[in-house]
Amino acid sequence: MIEVKDISKQYGKKIVLDDVALRFHSGKVTSLIGSNGAGKSTLLSIISRLLSQDGGMVMVDEKSVTDYRNRVLAQRLSILKQSNHVRLKLTVKELVSFGRFPYSQDKLNAEDLEKVEQAIRFLDLKEIEDAYIDELSGGQKQRAYMAMVVAQDTDYMLLDEPLNNLDMRHSVQTMKTLRRLADELGKTIIIVLHDINFASHYSDYIVALKEGRLKYYDTTEKIISEEVLRDIFDIDITITGFNGKRVCNYFI
Repeated sequence: MIEVKDISKQYGKKIVLDDVALRFHSGKVTSLIGSNGAGKSTLLSIISRLLSQDGGMVMVDEKSVTDYRNRVLAQRLSILKQSNHVRLKLTVKELVSFGRFPYSQDKLNAEDLEKVEQAIRFLDLKEIEDAYIDELSGGQKQRAYMAMVVAQDTDYMLLDEPLNNLDMRHSVQTMKTLRRLADELGKTIIIVLHDINFASHYSDYIVALKEGRLKYYDTTEKIISEEVLRDIFDIDITITGFNGKRVCNYFI
């Protein structure tokens, strides 16, 4: 379980996170939503130890995240950052293999190779696994980095806007993959999303941040309501139903 205890973060006089406290449900998909600047990416970076907080504590399996050795933490928690860059000349398969580094330390065994192969198939990358990363489209690169995180095979997966640069088909495919990872393999997935309909269709829980504060945290069904969404985003959103899911229309 991941628990956030009264996390605060400030840049100069600007408060980015203001005493945020919550527990993420194990084996579930939790989406972080909110307007730009709400603190979503900052919270994800603090949980993953990429960024230090000014106050509070993050617990992973009842142990402070700061007490983990790097390799041990990387075997339990993985993160896909919002921006990813590799300067080396790497193929897709070589990049995905980096996800096994916390286990193999550059010496891939049979299990590592199988995890890499599974991740490549999960993200529909088989046809371009030998292509070089710097020759790919933005969407293909995003899926390759996503596959690297999947290959890392951690209990906790943190994803900062993973649908960036993806077309509709691959966005849906990616969210379905995340659902399978949670439902079939028990992964705990925390994901920053801007598209409220993806959050509505694929999340178990939703965390809503506003101006650095935790505004709402509940099941998806309770968050996806016209009143709650108006309070979060300050716009009117009409909700309809389709196949048992709630669809948000904010184009009115």
